[in-house]
Amino acid sequence: MDLLYVAGGLALLVFGGDGLVKGAVALALRLGIPALIVGLTVVAFGTSAPELLVSIQAALKGQAGIALGNVVGSNIANILLILGLPALITTIHTSQIDTRRGYLVMMAASLLFAALCFVGPLTWWHGLILLAGLALSIWDNIRQARAHRAAAEVDLLGADDHMPFWKIAAFILLGLVGLAVGANLLVEGAVNIARALGVSETVIGLTLVAIGTSLPELVTSVMAAFRKQADVAIGNVIGSNTFNLLSILGVTAVIAPMQVPAQILGFDLWVMLAVSLLLVPFIYFRRDIGKLAGVLLTGAYIAYMTVLIA
Repeated sequence: MDLLYVAGGLALLVFGGDGLVKGAVALALRLGIPALIVGLTVVAFGTSAPELLVSIQAALKGQAGIALGNVVGSNIANILLILGLPALITTIHTSQIDTRRGYLVMMAASLLFAALCFVGPLTWWHGLILLAGLALSIWDNIRQARAHRAAAEVDLLGADDHMPFWKIAAFILLGLVGLAVGANLLVEGAVNIARALGVSETVIGLTLVAIGTSLPELVTSVMAAFRKQADVAIGNVIGSNTFNLLSILGVTAVIAPMQVPAQILGFDLWVMLAVSLLLVPFIYFRRDIGKLAGVLLTGAYIAYMTVLIA
């Protein structure tokens, strides 16, 4: 039953997140909100909704290992797996784009989060600091995109700006319900599995839960690689990692205090920072992410999982 809870929870998170994004984007466009603002806020928040709901549910139940492991594990998976797997299929042409500014913001968010963890437990004031960082990041994104109008030409997941309001309401309502129920099922199933196998909740959060909640990003990156949209693939990872740290953990810490597990402090935080540095050759030296890089990134993720489970 616990495996069914996990599988059902993951399915509901994926479909719920997709429905919420479609409905929210369509509503914003119907209300006349510029597509640029929608892309930088509504879409970013919607695609991270699975991680947000899972982390809040876990924190409220006193399972900080799953709440924090979910985000740290997702950020590691985003770089190693969600860039590695698409590169095995087709080259991601990062040499054609400039993502240095976004990368610096991601690294700043990572270092800020790591510093706060060492003065934890994470409480409401830590959360407010992270949310202040999120506000600055969104403001900077909007300012930069307005300065380069080409950045406003974004594909909002095939959004329909003429969708009827009843359909928008249905997407949003079903998406919210799917996310809430899915998060509850996933957390409950994952915790029970961890206890039955004698595995810590932190490891379950870093592996099973992290991969599951990163599925929307994986699908997005694979499709972007097929369509030769390197900016979407790399931007998806950088934006998601930044948003995970500043928004998800910011909101979660404000709602419920979290004691940072020793495993995350002693190992996984450092892995997250080290993995983030692996992007330097692709971002600053304009190297394409080809099949060899894909093999190395994917292999590094398999090695990391092996160390966690062993």
